[in-house]
Amino acid sequence: MGRKKNQEEGSRAADGGGRYDFGVVSLATRKSMQGNKRRDTSPEMKVRRMLREMGFTGYRVDWAKAPGRPDVAFVGRKIAIEVRGCFWHRCPTCQLSVPKKNVEYWEAKFARNVERDERNLVALEEQGWRVLVLWEHQLRKKELPATRRLIYETVRRPDDPPYDEAFPEEA
Repeated sequence: MGRKKNQEEGSRAADGGGRYDFGVVSLATRKSMQGNKRRDTSPEMKVRRMLREMGFTGYRVDWAKAPGRPDVAFVGRKIAIEVRGCFWHRCPTCQLSVPKKNVEYWEAKFARNVERDERNLVALEEQGWRVLVLWEHQLRKKELPATRRLIYETVRRPDDPPYDEAFPEEA
């Protein structure tokens, strides 16, 4: 019964009964994809922790009033930070492989993700937002000092000191 039910659910999504057509992936893959969180992921939490450590508070998380719901939004200053997973958003640096099963499905899915990211980025910039895109690999331990500096320089206010003066122990 379970297999028949899963096939029916997949076809129901294809008929417009759901948001996505998961009929071409296994139930395990479907469950895994549905388990991915939209917000409060480990990379996002790491960025928000760094922002607090640097004294930058007052941001909105997953702010629905901006195109694409930026992960972090300093609304008054129109600064957005997008934290992207290297696998799902196809990081140009990492060049990760595509799953070997259902290659057509995955290539189409990744293409939709990349196209949506670009569309959201353009919409934000057209509305006057300054956007910092951080990739998951930039939050690894060896990359953190450079990423921390990049975040500070993007978010700092005009009267804030340069990074080397604000954090002389890290310079």
